[in-house]
Amino acid sequence: MASFTGSSFSRRGFIGLAGAAAATAALAACSTGGGSSGGSSAAIKFWNMPWGGTAFNPLDEQITKAYVPASGLGAATYQEVQWANFTQTFSSAVASNTGPAVSSGGGTQAFQFAQQGKIAYADNLLSSWKSNGIYDDFFDGLVDTLKTPDGYAAVPYNLDVRVSWYNKALLDEAGVQPPTDWNSYHSVCAALKKNGVYGFGLGSGAGNFTGSHILAAFMINNGGGLFDENQKPACNTPENVEAMEFVLDLVKSGFSDPAAATYTSANVQAQWAAKTFGFGWDGAGLAASVTGDVVKDMVVGDPLKSNSGKTGGLYLPNNIMMYKNTPNQANSEAFLTYYYQNMKQLWTKNTGIGLPPLKSIAATPEFQADSNNVKIVKEWQPIFKTWAAPGGTGLFYNIANTVDGTAPMTTFAQSILLGNTTATDALNTLQSSITGLMK
Repeated sequence: MASFTGSSFSRRGFIGLAGAAAATAALAACSTGGGSSGGSSAAIKFWNMPWGGTAFNPLDEQITKAYVPASGLGAATYQEVQWANFTQTFSSAVASNTGPAVSSGGGTQAFQFAQQGKIAYADNLLSSWKSNGIYDDFFDGLVDTLKTPDGYAAVPYNLDVRVSWYNKALLDEAGVQPPTDWNSYHSVCAALKKNGVYGFGLGSGAGNFTGSHILAAFMINNGGGLFDENQKPACNTPENVEAMEFVLDLVKSGFSDPAAATYTSANVQAQWAAKTFGFGWDGAGLAASVTGDVVKDMVVGDPLKSNSGKTGGLYLPNNIMMYKNTPNQANSEAFLTYYYQNMKQLWTKNTGIGLPPLKSIAATPEFQADSNNVKIVKEWQPIFKTWAAPGGTGLFYNIANTVDGTAPMTTFAQSILLGNTTATDALNTLQSSITGLMK
Protein backbone atom coordinates (compact mmCIF):
# COMPACT_ATOMS: atom_id res chain seq x y z
CA MET A 1 0.00 0.00 0.00
CA ALA A 2 1.51 3.27 -1.08
CA SER A 3 1.59 6.35 1.08
CA PHE A 4 3.35 9.67 0.72
CA THR A 5 6.80 10.17 2.13
CA GLY A 6 5.79 13.24 4.09
CA SER A 7 9.10 14.98 3.49
CA SER A 8 7.45 18.20 2.40
CA PHE A 9 6.74 20.65 5.19
CA SER A 10 3.61 21.86 3.37
CA ARG A 11 1.84 18.64 4.24
CA ARG A 12 2.14 19.33 7.95
CA GLY A 13 2.73 22.92 8.90
CA PHE A 14 1.14 26.26 8.21
CA ILE A 15 4.08 28.61 8.66
CA GLY A 16 3.46 31.68 6.53
CA LEU A 17 0.00 32.27 7.91
CA ALA A 18 1.60 34.19 10.76
CA GLY A 19 3.40 36.32 8.23
CA ALA A 20 0.08 37.12 6.58
CA ALA A 21 -1.56 38.08 9.87
CA ALA A 22 -1.77 41.79 9.14
CA ALA A 23 -3.43 41.27 5.77
CA THR A 24 -5.71 38.64 7.26
CA ALA A 25 -6.83 40.96 10.04
CA ALA A 26 -7.53 43.74 7.55
CA LEU A 27 -9.64 41.48 5.37
CA ALA A 28 -11.50 40.15 8.37
CA ALA A 29 -12.31 43.66 9.55
CA CYS A 30 -13.85 44.49 6.18
CA SER A 31 -15.93 41.32 5.89
CA THR A 32 -19.40 40.71 7.17
CA GLY A 33 -20.33 36.98 6.96
CA GLY A 34 -20.28 34.60 9.85
CA GLY A 35 -21.02 31.13 11.04
CA SER A 36 -24.42 29.66 11.66
CA SER A 37 -25.85 26.82 13.66
CA GLY A 38 -29.36 27.59 12.53
CA GLY A 39 -31.47 26.11 9.75
CA SER A 40 -29.62 27.18 6.60
CA SER A 41 -29.95 24.69 3.75
CA ALA A 42 -27.06 26.13 1.74
CA ALA A 43 -24.41 23.66 0.63
CA ILE A 44 -21.37 23.28 2.84
CA LYS A 45 -17.94 23.52 1.24
CA PHE A 46 -15.34 20.81 1.82
CA TRP A 47 -11.78 21.65 0.78
CA ASN A 48 -9.22 18.88 0.72
CA MET A 49 -5.58 18.57 -0.27
CA PRO A 50 -3.89 16.17 -2.74
CA TRP A 51 -2.87 13.73 -0.02
CA GLY A 52 -2.06 10.85 -2.34
CA GLY A 53 -1.57 9.97 -5.99
CA THR A 54 -3.73 10.85 -8.97
CA ALA A 55 -6.52 8.52 -7.80
CA PHE A 56 -6.97 10.23 -4.44
CA ASN A 57 -8.90 13.42 -5.17
CA PRO A 58 -11.33 11.99 -7.76
CA LEU A 59 -12.36 9.27 -5.29
CA ASP A 60 -12.46 11.77 -2.43
CA GLU A 61 -14.73 14.03 -4.47
CA GLN A 62 -16.96 11.07 -5.29
CA ILE A 63 -17.30 10.26 -1.58
CA THR A 64 -18.05 13.88 -0.76
CA LYS A 65 -20.74 14.34 -3.40
CA ALA A 66 -22.46 11.10 -2.38
CA TYR A 67 -23.34 12.73 0.96
CA VAL A 68 -27.13 12.81 1.39
CA PRO A 69 -28.03 15.45 4.00
CA ALA A 70 -30.96 15.25 6.33
CA SER A 71 -34.09 17.10 5.33
CA GLY A 72 -33.54 20.85 5.42
CA LEU A 73 -29.73 20.62 5.29
CA GLY A 74 -27.52 21.37 2.30
CA ALA A 75 -25.40 19.02 0.25
CA ALA A 76 -21.59 19.17 0.20
CA THR A 77 -19.40 20.67 -2.53
CA TYR A 78 -15.78 19.74 -3.13
CA GLN A 79 -12.65 21.72 -3.92
CA GLU A 80 -9.10 20.42 -4.27
CA VAL A 81 -6.52 22.89 -2.89
CA GLN A 82 -2.99 22.52 -4.22
CA TRP A 83 -0.04 22.55 -1.82
CA ALA A 84 1.59 25.36 -3.77
CA ASN A 85 0.59 28.63 -2.04
CA PHE A 86 -1.97 26.81 0.11
CA THR A 87 -1.26 29.07 3.09
CA GLN A 88 -2.29 32.14 1.12
CA THR A 89 -5.31 30.33 -0.31
CA PHE A 90 -6.66 29.47 3.12
CA SER A 91 -5.68 32.64 4.95
CA SER A 92 -7.31 34.99 2.44
CA ALA A 93 -10.44 32.84 2.05
CA VAL A 94 -10.98 32.36 5.77
CA ALA A 95 -10.37 36.03 6.51
CA SER A 96 -12.92 37.14 3.91
CA ASN A 97 -15.45 34.48 4.95
CA THR A 98 -15.36 32.87 1.51
CA GLY A 99 -13.55 29.76 2.71
CA PRO A 100 -14.75 26.25 3.46
CA ALA A 101 -17.00 24.98 6.21
CA VAL A 102 -14.77 21.90 6.56
CA SER A 103 -11.23 21.26 5.34
CA SER A 104 -7.97 19.50 5.82
CA GLY A 105 -4.73 21.42 5.31
CA GLY A 106 -1.39 21.83 7.02
CA GLY A 107 -1.02 19.88 10.23
CA THR A 108 -0.80 22.99 12.43
CA GLN A 109 -3.35 25.00 10.45
CA ALA A 110 -6.22 24.39 12.86
CA PHE A 111 -4.19 25.81 15.75
CA GLN A 112 -3.32 28.92 13.77
CA PHE A 113 -6.95 29.61 12.85
CA ALA A 114 -8.16 28.74 16.34
CA GLN A 115 -5.82 31.47 17.60
CA GLN A 116 -7.69 33.87 15.31
CA GLY A 117 -11.12 32.72 16.49
CA LYS A 118 -12.04 31.11 13.17
CA ILE A 119 -12.28 27.44 14.17
CA ALA A 120 -15.45 25.67 15.27
CA TYR A 121 -14.14 23.33 17.95
CA ALA A 122 -14.90 19.65 17.49
CA ASP A 123 -15.95 18.81 21.05
CA ASN A 124 -19.62 18.31 20.20
CA LEU A 125 -18.75 16.21 17.15
CA LEU A 126 -16.37 13.99 19.10
CA SER A 127 -18.94 13.57 21.84
CA SER A 128 -21.49 12.38 19.27
CA TRP A 129 -18.93 9.92 17.91
CA LYS A 130 -18.77 8.19 21.29
CA SER A 131 -22.21 6.74 20.60
CA ASN A 132 -21.66 5.62 16.98
CA GLY A 133 -18.28 3.90 17.40
CA ILE A 134 -16.04 6.36 15.56
CA TYR A 135 -14.48 7.82 18.70
CA ASP A 136 -13.37 4.42 20.01
CA ASP A 137 -12.09 3.51 16.54
CA PHE A 138 -9.27 6.08 16.68
CA PHE A 139 -5.86 4.80 17.70
CA ASP A 140 -5.20 5.34 21.38
CA GLY A 141 -4.04 8.85 22.25
CA LEU A 142 -4.57 10.22 18.75
CA VAL A 143 -7.58 12.43 19.48
CA ASP A 144 -5.76 14.09 22.38
CA THR A 145 -3.03 15.39 20.05
CA LEU A 146 -5.60 17.96 18.88
CA LYS A 147 -6.78 19.08 22.32
CA THR A 148 -6.24 22.71 23.34
CA PRO A 149 -7.29 24.54 26.51
CA ASP A 150 -10.34 25.80 24.61
CA GLY A 151 -11.38 22.52 23.01
CA TYR A 152 -10.47 20.11 20.23
CA ALA A 153 -9.23 22.15 17.29
CA ALA A 154 -9.78 19.37 14.75
CA VAL A 155 -10.17 15.61 14.32
CA PRO A 156 -7.38 13.21 13.23
CA TYR A 157 -7.29 12.37 9.52
CA ASN A 158 -4.07 10.74 8.30
CA LEU A 159 -0.74 10.11 9.96
CA ASP A 160 2.68 11.25 8.77
CA VAL A 161 5.20 9.17 10.69
CA ARG A 162 8.96 8.74 11.11
CA VAL A 163 10.30 5.19 11.29
CA SER A 164 13.45 3.20 10.56
CA TRP A 165 13.98 1.30 7.31
CA TYR A 166 16.60 -1.22 6.28
CA ASN A 167 17.65 -3.16 3.19
CA LYS A 168 17.35 -6.80 4.21
CA ALA A 169 19.76 -8.02 1.52
CA LEU A 170 22.46 -5.56 2.59
CA LEU A 171 22.11 -6.54 6.25
CA ASP A 172 22.36 -10.19 5.24
CA GLU A 173 25.53 -9.44 3.27
CA ALA A 174 26.97 -7.72 6.34
CA GLY A 175 26.09 -10.73 8.49
CA VAL A 176 23.93 -8.84 10.98
CA GLN A 177 20.37 -8.96 12.24
CA PRO A 178 18.14 -5.86 12.41
CA PRO A 179 18.93 -3.84 15.58
CA THR A 180 16.64 -3.62 18.57
CA ASP A 181 18.48 -1.00 20.66
CA TRP A 182 21.06 1.75 20.29
CA ASN A 183 24.00 -0.54 20.99
CA SER A 184 23.03 -3.14 18.40
CA TYR A 185 22.23 -0.34 15.95
CA HIS A 186 25.78 0.98 16.33
CA SER A 187 27.06 -2.53 15.61
CA VAL A 188 24.88 -2.84 12.51
CA CYS A 189 26.18 0.49 11.22
CA ALA A 190 29.77 -0.66 11.79
CA ALA A 191 29.16 -3.90 9.87
CA LEU A 192 27.55 -2.05 6.96
CA LYS A 193 30.44 0.40 6.81
CA LYS A 194 32.85 -2.45 6.12
CA ASN A 195 30.87 -3.07 2.92
CA GLY A 196 30.84 0.59 1.92
CA VAL A 197 27.22 1.10 3.01
CA TYR A 198 25.85 3.83 5.28
CA GLY A 199 23.71 2.84 8.26
CA PHE A 200 22.50 6.29 9.31
CA GLY A 201 20.72 7.18 6.09
CA LEU A 202 18.80 10.44 5.95
CA GLY A 203 19.09 13.99 4.62
CA SER A 204 18.58 17.60 5.63
CA GLY A 205 19.01 19.55 2.41
CA ALA A 206 16.77 22.13 0.77
CA GLY A 207 13.10 21.40 1.45
CA ASN A 208 13.91 18.17 3.28
CA PHE A 209 12.87 18.49 6.92
CA THR A 210 13.00 14.77 7.65
CA GLY A 211 16.53 15.10 9.04
CA SER A 212 15.39 17.45 11.79
CA HIS A 213 12.39 15.21 12.46
CA ILE A 214 14.65 12.22 13.00
CA LEU A 215 16.89 14.08 15.45
CA ALA A 216 13.81 15.09 17.44
CA ALA A 217 12.65 11.47 17.26
CA PHE A 218 15.93 10.29 18.82
CA MET A 219 15.41 12.75 21.66
CA ILE A 220 11.88 11.42 22.19
CA ASN A 221 13.29 7.88 21.96
CA ASN A 222 15.39 8.73 25.02
CA GLY A 223 12.54 10.27 27.00
CA GLY A 224 13.32 13.81 25.84
CA GLY A 225 11.90 16.28 23.37
CA LEU A 226 11.85 20.00 22.72
CA PHE A 227 9.14 21.40 25.02
CA ASP A 228 8.23 21.23 28.70
CA GLU A 229 4.79 20.97 30.28
CA ASN A 230 4.37 24.74 30.00
CA GLN A 231 4.95 24.62 26.22
CA LYS A 232 8.30 26.36 26.65
CA PRO A 233 11.45 25.27 24.81
CA ALA A 234 13.47 22.77 26.83
CA CYS A 235 16.18 21.65 24.42
CA ASN A 236 19.34 21.28 26.52
CA THR A 237 18.21 18.51 28.84
CA PRO A 238 20.27 15.45 29.88
CA GLU A 239 18.01 13.20 27.79
CA ASN A 240 18.47 15.31 24.68
CA VAL A 241 22.22 15.70 25.17
CA GLU A 242 22.63 11.93 25.51
CA ALA A 243 20.57 11.35 22.35
CA MET A 244 22.53 13.88 20.28
CA GLU A 245 25.84 12.57 21.57
CA PHE A 246 24.80 9.15 20.31
CA VAL A 247 23.90 10.58 16.89
CA LEU A 248 27.15 12.56 16.72
CA ASP A 249 29.03 9.35 17.42
CA LEU A 250 27.27 7.74 14.45
CA VAL A 251 28.29 10.67 12.26
CA LYS A 252 31.90 10.82 13.45
CA SER A 253 32.25 7.06 13.09
CA GLY A 254 31.55 7.41 9.36
CA PHE A 255 28.14 5.74 9.48
CA SER A 256 26.45 8.78 7.89
CA ASP A 257 26.98 9.99 4.33
CA PRO A 258 29.18 13.13 4.51
CA ALA A 259 26.78 14.82 2.09
CA ALA A 260 23.68 14.04 4.18
CA ALA A 261 23.33 17.66 5.32
CA THR A 262 22.73 18.66 1.69
CA TYR A 263 20.50 15.80 0.58
CA THR A 264 16.98 16.53 -0.64
CA SER A 265 14.29 13.85 -0.38
CA ALA A 266 15.07 12.84 -3.98
CA ASN A 267 18.78 12.51 -3.11
CA VAL A 268 17.94 10.25 -0.17
CA GLN A 269 15.70 8.06 -2.30
CA ALA A 270 18.47 7.82 -4.92
CA GLN A 271 20.92 6.61 -2.26
CA TRP A 272 18.52 3.85 -1.25
CA ALA A 273 18.07 2.88 -4.90
CA ALA A 274 21.86 2.82 -5.36
CA LYS A 275 22.21 0.55 -2.29
CA THR A 276 24.52 2.98 -0.53
CA PHE A 277 21.98 3.33 2.27
CA GLY A 278 21.47 0.04 4.11
CA PHE A 279 19.66 1.43 7.14
CA GLY A 280 18.01 4.80 7.63
CA TRP A 281 15.05 6.87 8.76
CA ASP A 282 12.11 8.28 6.82
CA GLY A 283 8.35 8.33 6.37
CA ALA A 284 5.98 5.41 5.91
CA GLY A 285 5.98 5.83 2.13
CA LEU A 286 9.73 5.56 1.58
CA ALA A 287 9.59 2.22 -0.24
CA ALA A 288 6.88 3.56 -2.55
CA SER A 289 9.17 6.45 -3.50
CA VAL A 290 12.31 4.43 -4.26
CA THR A 291 12.82 3.01 -7.73
CA GLY A 292 14.46 -0.22 -8.83
CA ASP A 293 14.67 -3.77 -7.56
CA VAL A 294 15.88 -2.62 -4.15
CA VAL A 295 12.26 -2.00 -3.12
CA LYS A 296 11.61 -5.70 -2.59
CA ASP A 297 14.27 -5.77 0.14
CA MET A 298 13.13 -2.66 2.05
CA VAL A 299 11.69 -3.42 5.47
CA VAL A 300 10.51 -1.25 8.37
CA GLY A 301 12.74 -1.78 11.40
CA ASP A 302 11.89 -2.34 15.04
CA PRO A 303 11.57 0.59 17.43
CA LEU A 304 14.91 0.91 19.21
CA LYS A 305 15.43 0.99 22.94
CA SER A 306 17.71 3.83 23.98
CA ASN A 307 20.60 3.38 26.40
CA SER A 308 18.18 4.38 29.16
CA GLY A 309 15.79 1.60 28.13
CA LYS A 310 13.13 3.88 26.62
CA THR A 311 11.30 3.75 23.30
CA GLY A 312 9.57 6.50 21.38
CA GLY A 313 9.27 8.27 18.05
CA LEU A 314 7.80 11.29 16.29
CA TYR A 315 4.65 11.52 14.24
CA LEU A 316 2.81 14.42 12.68
CA PRO A 317 -0.96 13.84 12.76
CA ASN A 318 -2.76 15.56 9.90
CA ASN A 319 -6.34 16.51 10.57
CA ILE A 320 -9.69 17.84 9.39
CA MET A 321 -11.11 21.01 10.90
CA MET A 322 -14.41 22.89 10.94
CA TYR A 323 -14.84 26.66 10.67
CA LYS A 324 -17.25 29.03 12.35
CA ASN A 325 -18.12 30.42 8.93
CA THR A 326 -20.46 27.62 7.89
CA PRO A 327 -24.02 27.73 6.57
CA ASN A 328 -24.97 25.29 9.30
CA GLN A 329 -22.74 23.89 12.05
CA ALA A 330 -24.99 20.87 12.55
CA ASN A 331 -24.53 20.07 8.88
CA SER A 332 -20.74 20.44 9.11
CA GLU A 333 -20.78 17.83 11.86
CA ALA A 334 -23.24 15.59 10.02
CA PHE A 335 -21.08 15.68 6.90
CA LEU A 336 -17.95 14.77 8.83
CA THR A 337 -19.77 11.88 10.49
CA TYR A 338 -20.77 10.60 7.05
CA TYR A 339 -17.26 11.17 5.69
CA TYR A 340 -15.54 9.21 8.46
CA GLN A 341 -18.01 6.38 8.06
CA ASN A 342 -17.23 6.16 4.33
CA MET A 343 -13.61 7.25 3.87
CA LYS A 344 -11.95 3.84 4.21
CA GLN A 345 -11.95 3.50 0.41
CA LEU A 346 -9.19 6.09 0.32
CA TRP A 347 -6.97 3.46 1.94
CA THR A 348 -8.42 0.19 0.63
CA LYS A 349 -8.17 1.42 -2.98
CA ASN A 350 -4.52 2.40 -2.51
CA THR A 351 -4.83 6.08 -3.35
CA GLY A 352 -1.54 6.91 -1.60
CA ILE A 353 -2.90 8.77 1.42
CA GLY A 354 -0.87 8.55 4.67
CA LEU A 355 -1.54 5.99 7.38
CA PRO A 356 -5.15 5.84 8.63
CA PRO A 357 -6.33 7.18 11.99
CA LEU A 358 -8.90 4.42 12.49
CA LYS A 359 -8.24 0.89 13.71
CA SER A 360 -11.01 -0.49 11.50
CA ILE A 361 -9.25 0.74 8.35
CA ALA A 362 -5.96 -0.75 9.50
CA ALA A 363 -7.79 -4.05 10.00
CA THR A 364 -9.04 -4.30 6.40
CA PRO A 365 -7.54 -7.05 4.19
CA GLU A 366 -6.21 -4.43 1.78
CA PHE A 367 -4.25 -2.62 4.49
CA GLN A 368 -3.08 -5.85 6.08
CA ALA A 369 -1.55 -6.88 2.75
CA ASP A 370 1.27 -4.36 3.29
CA SER A 371 3.51 -5.84 6.00
CA ASN A 372 5.49 -2.63 6.46
CA ASN A 373 2.43 -0.50 7.18
CA VAL A 374 1.09 -3.23 9.46
CA LYS A 375 4.33 -3.15 11.43
CA ILE A 376 4.20 0.63 11.77
CA VAL A 377 0.66 0.50 13.12
CA LYS A 378 1.35 -2.41 15.45
CA GLU A 379 4.79 -1.55 16.83
CA TRP A 380 5.45 2.13 16.18
CA GLN A 381 2.09 3.88 16.47
CA PRO A 382 1.68 3.09 20.20
CA ILE A 383 5.00 4.79 21.05
CA PHE A 384 4.72 7.87 18.82
CA LYS A 385 4.60 11.34 20.35
CA THR A 386 4.08 14.78 18.83
CA TRP A 387 6.36 17.81 18.80
CA ALA A 388 4.90 18.68 22.23
CA ALA A 389 6.93 15.90 23.92
CA PRO A 390 7.99 15.33 26.57
CA GLY A 391 5.88 17.87 28.43
CA GLY A 392 2.59 17.33 26.63
CA THR A 393 0.55 15.46 24.04
CA GLY A 394 -1.40 18.09 22.12
CA LEU A 395 0.11 20.33 19.47
CA PHE A 396 -0.09 24.08 19.91
CA TYR A 397 0.10 27.35 18.05
CA ASN A 398 3.82 28.10 18.38
CA ILE A 399 5.02 24.82 16.89
CA ALA A 400 4.51 26.08 13.35
CA ASN A 401 6.65 29.11 14.08
CA THR A 402 9.43 27.37 15.97
CA VAL A 403 10.27 23.79 15.05
CA ASP A 404 8.30 22.30 12.16
CA GLY A 405 10.19 23.20 9.00
CA THR A 406 11.88 26.28 10.43
CA ALA A 407 15.38 27.61 9.78
CA PRO A 408 16.63 26.93 13.35
CA MET A 409 15.70 23.25 13.08
CA THR A 410 17.34 22.92 9.68
CA THR A 411 20.50 24.63 10.93
CA PHE A 412 20.51 22.37 13.98
CA ALA A 413 20.13 19.20 11.90
CA GLN A 414 22.81 20.22 9.44
CA SER A 415 25.29 21.02 12.22
CA ILE A 416 24.75 17.57 13.75
CA LEU A 417 25.04 15.79 10.40
CA LEU A 418 28.22 17.69 9.60
CA GLY A 419 29.62 16.68 12.98
CA ASN A 420 31.15 20.11 13.54
CA THR A 421 29.52 20.82 16.91
CA THR A 422 28.94 19.32 20.32
CA ALA A 423 25.56 18.14 21.50
CA THR A 424 25.43 20.82 24.19
CA ASP A 425 26.41 23.65 21.86
CA ALA A 426 23.94 22.60 19.17
CA LEU A 427 21.08 22.27 21.65
CA ASN A 428 21.90 25.59 23.31
CA THR A 429 21.85 27.31 19.93
CA LEU A 430 18.53 25.66 19.08
CA GLN A 431 17.09 26.67 22.45
CA SER A 432 18.08 30.29 21.91
CA SER A 433 16.74 30.37 18.36
CA ILE A 434 13.33 28.89 19.01
CA THR A 435 12.90 30.94 22.18
CA GLY A 436 13.49 34.02 20.04
CA LEU A 437 10.92 32.86 17.48
CA MET A 438 8.31 32.32 20.20
CA LYS A 439 8.74 35.89 21.31
